[in-house]
Amino acid sequence: MSTSLLPLKIQRASAVALLLILLGAACQPATALPPSSTPVLQTVEVTREVTREVSREVTRMVTVDVPVTITPSPTPVISLTPSLTPTITLSPTITPTPEPPKVAILLDHSPCNFGPGGAYLYKYGLLATSWMWVIGRNDDGSWLFVEGGGKNPCWVKTEYTQFVRGGDYTAYNIPVVDPDFILPFATNLYMPPTGVQAFRYGDQVKVFWNAVWMTEDDYRGYLIEAWLCQGGQLVFKPTLFYNADLTQNTGTLMLAFDDETNCQAASHARIYTSEKHGYTGYISIPWPASGPTPTLTPTP
Repeated sequence: MSTSLLPLKIQRASAVALLLILLGAACQPATALPPSSTPVLQTVEVTREVTREVSREVTRMVTVDVPVTITPSPTPVISLTPSLTPTITLSPTITPTPEPPKVAILLDHSPCNFGPGGAYLYKYGLLATSWMWVIGRNDDGSWLFVEGGGKNPCWVKTEYTQFVRGGDYTAYNIPVVDPDFILPFATNLYMPPTGVQAFRYGDQVKVFWNAVWMTEDDYRGYLIEAWLCQGGQLVFKPTLFYNADLTQNTGTLMLAFDDETNCQAASHARIYTSEKHGYTGYISIPWPASGPTPTLTPTP
């Protein structure tokens, strides 16, 4: 009995002693704890308060109205490299050249000359019923410039031809050939005349030149192409000077022309030596203007 109660008393005394110790400790003033003894709970609470304060400060700063001037960024200029448009080269539209009119030759051995007139040399003859292309004409349409397959053109009298499609030269667009381009390449076998002079006697002009020696076989005289004032208009007049007797082809030769003085354009002329192969180069004749009759005489 005594053995079991002792420990109980000891236990109670120990509990009372422990309680007194605790109360004494509680009544003593608080002493600062070293950093290593800081309670974890206290550290967490301080951290939480700081975080809350910082959050409130950030929120306050963000909500304050701050005037901000916004400078608009310039609109970028975009330079576009234009795409190349492909160039399409089209074949040119070819307008067909109208076919020149055709004529049929009416007479056998119709003469086809070097120029539009009987003053020009015979070039070759055309056979009846043959066809020729008409590539030109003279001013009044009395002569046609024709060619065949050989491209060797010549001049034939219009009255010796008949247009295959009917009508006359006025029914076709036939160009007028400039007399300056009538004659072919000049021959060099002989020289053109020398000592060429011209004198006016009223409405008549006399042309003088020195004869050119030629053989009897080659001799064909002289050709003078003149643009004369007649009837108030300038008229083209080709003229042949030819002496059948070769013995007369000596000294000074002369040919007279009717030439009025009331035309706006000036009269003029040129002279060639003719031989059976063709013509020499020409010499321009110093054509006299209107005025008093000169007293000069040609010098042989």
